[in-house]
Amino acid sequence: MKILMSGSSGLVGTSLMALLKGEGHDVRPLVRHGTEGVVWDAQTFQLQSPEQLETMDAVVHLAGESIVGRWSDAKKQRILDSRVKSTAALAGALAGLDKKPAVLVVASAVGYYGDRGAEELTEDSAPGKGFLSEVCTAWEAAADAARQAGMRVVHLRFGMLLSPNGGALKAMLTPFKLGIGGKVGSGKQVVSWASLDDAVGAIHHALITESLEGPVNVVSPAPCTNLELTKALGHALSRPTLFPVPAFAARLAFGEMADALLLASQRVIPKKLTESEYTFKHRDLEHTLQELLATP
Repeated sequence: MKILMSGSSGLVGTSLMALLKGEGHDVRPLVRHGTEGVVWDAQTFQLQSPEQLETMDAVVHLAGESIVGRWSDAKKQRILDSRVKSTAALAGALAGLDKKPAVLVVASAVGYYGDRGAEELTEDSAPGKGFLSEVCTAWEAAADAARQAGMRVVHLRFGMLLSPNGGALKAMLTPFKLGIGGKVGSGKQVVSWASLDDAVGAIHHALITESLEGPVNVVSPAPCTNLELTKALGHALSRPTLFPVPAFAARLAFGEMADALLLASQRVIPKKLTESEYTFKHRDLEHTLQELLATP
C-alpha cells in the first residue's frame, strides 16, 4: 500500500513507520516543509498539493499537540486546534478528491469517556465530561467530511501507552528507579493501558481490516488500578514504591491536567479489537513491564 502518515516522527509514528516499511509499504510523511513527503501549512493545516492524496491507498493521522504540561488557556487551545482543525482540513481535502484512499485512520483517546470510576466502557459508551472528553468528541466529529464522502474512517481511542522510550512510562522511570515512586492519589483509579507494540499493531490491524470503522479502543484486555501499576513497575525495577503522591500535590504540580490524566478512572474494554480477532502482544501488565524494562 501507499500510505500517508502525519506524526511520523513521534513515539507511535516512528515505530509504525518502521513496521510498515519493513512490510514493503510505501509510507509518505505529512510534513510542514521539505521535499520528502506531502507538505501542509503549520497554521491552517491546508495541503500544498491535495491532488497528491489521490495516489494514496490509506491515510494515518497521528499528529497533535502534547497534552502533557500545565493547561493554560493557550495550551488548551493548541491541544484542541491541533487535533480538530488538522483533522477537519485533512478530511475535507480527502472528501474533495476524485480518487479517494480507502481508509482514514485517526488517533483519538480514552479521554473521550471522562472520569467514570469502575464502570466498564466500550466503544458504545457515551462520552464523559471535561476538557479531554470535549476534545475527543470534536476530534472524531472533525472527520465527518471523509466519512460522508464514503471513506472508511477509524478513530483509535488510545489508552496509556507503555514504552520506556516515551510517554507516561518514560516519565515514571526516573523517580521509580531512584526508589521514590508511589501511587498517585488513592491509587484506586483504573488505568487502561496498551504497550507501544499493541498501539502500532492496532493501527496496522485497522488499515487491513475492512470491517473495522468508527471508534476502536486501543487498550489491553486487562486494565489495572494505579496502585497495581505502581507495584508492577516497582517489581520490574526491583525498587520500593513507598512514596505516594497525594491528590492535592498532583493538582498543585499539574493543575487541571492532574484530574484529567493522573486521577481520572477509566475501565475501558477493547471490544472491537477482540471481536475483529486482533492478537494482543501484551495482555498482562506485570509480564509486559518485565519485558519492556529487561536489561539488554
